[in-house]
Amino acid sequence: MYYHASPVKGITQLEPRISNHGIPLVYFSKKRENVLVYLSNAIEKYCKETGFSYDGQWQKWGPYGFDKDGRLRLEEYYPNALKSTYQGVSGYIYSTETITDSGFAVQIPDAATSSVPVKITNVEYVPDAYEAILQAEHQGLITILRYEDMSPQMRAWNEKTILEEYKNAGEHPEYRHFLKGNFPQIIKE
Repeated sequence: MYYHASPVKGITQLEPRISNHGIPLVYFSKKRENVLVYLSNAIEKYCKETGFSYDGQWQKWGPYGFDKDGRLRLEEYYPNALKSTYQGVSGYIYSTETITDSGFAVQIPDAATSSVPVKITNVEYVPDAYEAILQAEHQGLITILRYEDMSPQMRAWNEKTILEEYKNAGEHPEYRHFLKGNFPQIIKE
């Protein structure tokens, strides 16, 4: 199976869209639990909750990587990041048994892409993304590095990275708003 998550209801066919790679693709994972992170965008959610008006393309916040065994690892870079991003957020996991592989090599474990439209064969409603993520963690399908468990080295990397991201956010005022609001101890203007 190939999985794709979206907050949008009623999708029957996924269309290729231009993403980070600059070419139109539909992105999938061969692991259901890996798409849970796409049910919410922390930047968009934070801006809307704080009344920050923005009508451009939302910057993406992807605080995850993969463990050596290939499991998705979510990382909290600020206190309660996971809860504030996903709790109360619902969405849909769309799946299909086959895709026409694009041949584009994505450097993400268990990822697949299609450069042609993909018909959906199954839809799963996820009432609370946070609960689904915690359940996947409990089942050993993903790992979570919580903010309070970050090592001093990771905290130093986090501070350096956030300052660089803020400085380089240029044409993304929504991203700067998000960073300033969630990292007040790092970004002081």
